[in-house]
Amino acid sequence: MLHVDVMDGHFVPNISIGPPVVKSIRKATDMFLDCHLMISNPLAYVESFSKSGADLISFHIECDSDVEETLEKIINAGVKPALVIKPKTPAEAVFPYLEKLAMVLVMTVEPGFGGQSFMADMLPKIKAIREKANQVNPDLLIQVDGGIVPETAELCVEAGADVLVSGSYIFGAENIENAVNSLR
Repeated sequence: MLHVDVMDGHFVPNISIGPPVVKSIRKATDMFLDCHLMISNPLAYVESFSKSGADLISFHIECDSDVEETLEKIINAGVKPALVIKPKTPAEAVFPYLEKLAMVLVMTVEPGFGGQSFMADMLPKIKAIREKANQVNPDLLIQVDGGIVPETAELCVEAGADVLVSGSYIFGAENIENAVNSLR
């Protein structure tokens, strides 16, 4: 899958791409598009991203939009829903929503900037979400984003992660294929 970071300059200080770029990516590939909305008001953009070709829309539980309403809008758009939690947000914050979700993304860095160091103290959070998901939604995927290199990838998988997002490690490598293979 292709993880697409969307930043609005408000929820996080950086600015990145929006629905027109996602639409262009969709035209160029049939890969699963995982759109990670690091934006203040994701509810207002669900329709735009779903029409642009997103297969999954993840948004931060800490955003300004109503979580239930945003999840329902994503589901009604025919897109898989996911929630994201920042490092300071406890795992339990997503527990009430696990049955509705396709995925939970655990940030192991502060969102908004690539190249940060992995926060190992997030590993118990991954484990807690996996344990709770096994009780209420065993098919739930747990994604981890931030500081993913071969060593941290192994720790995340051991804690219960299914999907790993690696940006700087892959795109900063001299040989992208070798970097991807080292994570596998």
